[in-house]
This record gives sequence, C-alpha cells and structure tokens, in this order.
Amino acid sequence: MTTKNAVFIYSSEFEKYLYPPEHPFNTVRAKRVRDIVSSMGLLSGSGGSEVAPVAAERIVLKKFHSARYLHALKTAAGGRWNADALAMGIGSPDCPIFKGLYEYAVLAAGGTLTAAKMILSGETELAFNPSGGYHHAGPELAAGFCYINDMALACIVLAEQAKRVLYLDVDVHHGDGVANAFYDRSDVMTISFHQNPKTLFPGTGFENEIGTGEAKGYCVNVPLPVGTYDQAYMKVFEAVVLPLMTAYNPDVIVFELGADALAGDPLANLSLTNNVYAEIINHLMSFGKPILATGGGGYNVENTVRAWALAWSIFCGADQGEEMSHAMGGVFLESTEWQAGLRDRALAVAEQQRNAVEPAIEAVVRNIKKSVFPIHGL
Repeated sequence: MTTKNAVFIYSSEFEKYLYPPEHPFNTVRAKRVRDIVSSMGLLSGSGGSEVAPVAAERIVLKKFHSARYLHALKTAAGGRWNADALAMGIGSPDCPIFKGLYEYAVLAAGGTLTAAKMILSGETELAFNPSGGYHHAGPELAAGFCYINDMALACIVLAEQAKRVLYLDVDVHHGDGVANAFYDRSDVMTISFHQNPKTLFPGTGFENEIGTGEAKGYCVNVPLPVGTYDQAYMKVFEAVVLPLMTAYNPDVIVFELGADALAGDPLANLSLTNNVYAEIINHLMSFGKPILATGGGGYNVENTVRAWALAWSIFCGADQGEEMSHAMGGVFLESTEWQAGLRDRALAVAEQQRNAVEPAIEAVVRNIKKSVFPIHGL
C-alpha cells in the first residue's frame, strides 16, 4: 500500500495534561514519539504530515457515552465528585481525577475522530493518533485508565457511513469496551489479541466470546499464554487474522496499537519485541485499505516510544527494515544502549518457555477455527 499523505495526529495541547505522578499511564509518550519522528524528518515531505486534533463534540460523544456519564465526568473534573461518579469508575485508583481530565479525554478522543473524518473525506488513507486507544471505557464506565472510548466512537462514525470496519486490538489487555459495543453488530468485526484473561485485567476475552445474534462470529478473541514470544504470536496472527480479514473484506481498518505486550512491560507478562508490530503493520498495509491507528497501553515508556516511532516510520514508507535501523544507531533515541535504532533486538526463547507456550497457542487457534471460521466460509 502506498499511503496518501499519512497523517500524524498531535498537538502541544496534550502536554498540558498529566495523570497523577504515581499513576502508570504517562501522557508524555506521544510527545516523545513526535520528537523522534520529527527529528527523522517524518512529519514533512511526501511521506507524512502532522495534523492537530479537534476536540470531540458532545453530540458525537453521545453516540457511545450516556449524557449522565459525560456530565459526571465533566463535573468531577471540575472538582465536584460524588458517589454516583465513583460508581461509574470516576475517581477510582485506575481512573483518578486530575486537573484537565475532561479536556484531555475529549481532546484525545477528538484526535481519533479527526483521523476518522480525514479517512472518510479521502484526505488520507492512513492516520495515527498516538494519544488514542482508550478501549476499556464503557457507555457509563471509566475503567482501565480509560474515560472516553475513542475506539468505539471511531468505529461507530465509520459504520454510520456504511463502512465495513475491522477493529484489530493488539494491546495486552482485552479490548472489552469495543468488543461489548459491537457484540450484536456485524458491520464491525472486532479482533483482540491479549494476555490470557485468567491472568490479567479485565478478565474477559475468552475464545468462546464470539458475539451474539447476527453478529455471532464477528467478535474474535485471541487469549495468549504468559511468555508468548514473537514467532508464536505471528503464527497465531497469520493463522487467524489474515484469513478472517480476507473473508470479511473490510472497507477500513481501525488498529489499537497498545505496546504493553512488549517484553519488560511492568503491568503484563508477554515477551514480544517491536518487530512483531512491524510485521503486523506490513500485513495490514498489504490489504490496501485505509488504516486508522492509535496508541494504547504501554507502561515501559522507552519501549513504547520506540515501538510507536517504528510504527510511524513504516506507516509513512520510511522503514527499510533492519539495515536502516542499524544505520541510524541510537541517535534518535539519544541512547547508545542498543545500536539498532528503533527495532528491538531479538530475544532468545528458552525451551521451557517454548514448551509452555506452543500447546496453548495451538489450542487457541484450533478453538477459533472450530467456532468462528465456518461462519465466514473458512
């Protein structure tokens, strides 16, 4: 796929807002990604450009969130908080109240909606909002560090324009808010790759959760065992996602690129390198469909920033594989720790790890092929 002016969604407005310092979620990630790709010359010229987000309007937010919830969120952010708000997750340890909370959430969601609007208008075929990816929020629920579900909103807006949407979520946590939003709809297929829900929040996303009614088979969950490594992950991706995408034939791909499945993330237990994300992106781009990509989780900031910068370099056609990475060295990361630039070094896989992961992976693929594939003629 040759991208038509890949668009990087960013504004310095994001820099005004910070979760509490003790909180795992760090909003500085997007700025650091922006600084790296700008230093590489990837925000100007024919490959990519930068566009500022427009804050989401309340009328659009109400396509997914209730008026009651939006009022509670805005009121809490203004310093007036009550038991009703807490019952909706607002002010919990995961979703604390902080200065500018409402403005940040609405701007971050607006970035993803700005991307959707540009794709619908034909202004771009690829947009990336590293400040997006809040896939846990529900219609009346703040959860998992997420307040406004920009992913569900973008899918709704695209589907309203008669687009068949493929939502792919590679965040290490199940994309529950989005899966639930479309659990009974077949115009949006949701596919979530995540760590086994028995071992990680939010505890949902098993293979047998496949949608209901006319949407049966349009919700696909791929739970992965602790310790899943690159080759095992790609084996599942190629066995599950590629056939389903081909059969579903979406008009647009919405891609939640959480980076917390990377080895070394403090909140999860998978063992990936960012080379997996590079492979996935190349697969997605080979379909020749517009792509709306966002950030998401990722709590080892260095690893997350490098992964998203690598993703952007591929999105705008600047990545040339490991040769380019070695030539770059650590210059753009202001680090000499690893001399292959944006790409992670390969990680060794122990025999014990392989023996634990492989059977679980094979069982997941077998279950999905049995329950979901026949619905799509596969």
